[in-house]
Amino acid sequence: MAPRDKGARAPSQRQLKVGELIRHALAEIFSRGEVVDDVIVRHSLTVPEVRMSPDLKVATCYVMPLGGGEAGDVVKRLEQHKRFLRGEVAKRVNLRHMPEIRFREDTTFEASSRIDELLASPQVARDIARDLDD
Repeated sequence: MAPRDKGARAPSQRQLKVGELIRHALAEIFSRGEVVDDVIVRHSLTVPEVRMSPDLKVATCYVMPLGGGEAGDVVKRLEQHKRFLRGEVAKRVNLRHMPEIRFREDTTFEASSRIDELLASPQVARDIARDLDD
């Protein structure tokens, strides 16, 4: 998950539901290999999250190739195929208006590994031990 704006409100139940429907549809499309592109075909893609705008007109899809390689290239190629993908998602998801789809690289795994790294560092371990002794 990318960091949220500090002034942003929590998503509504409708936003969460529509986001999940789109996420499942995209995961199905990717698992079946329906996008014909040499860069995308080389990777198994995961869609950890789809965030909907409050008016449900924009779906920001966070994607990550398993293994993390060529994530930037994959996102660029998905952006090139987003019109096709929007049509395919529309066939699978029953919505009055299909939102515009945007693709972004998911950086959650990098952020969590960075936090793990920091927690494992000797300085943090020393501070934690000192706090426990007090």
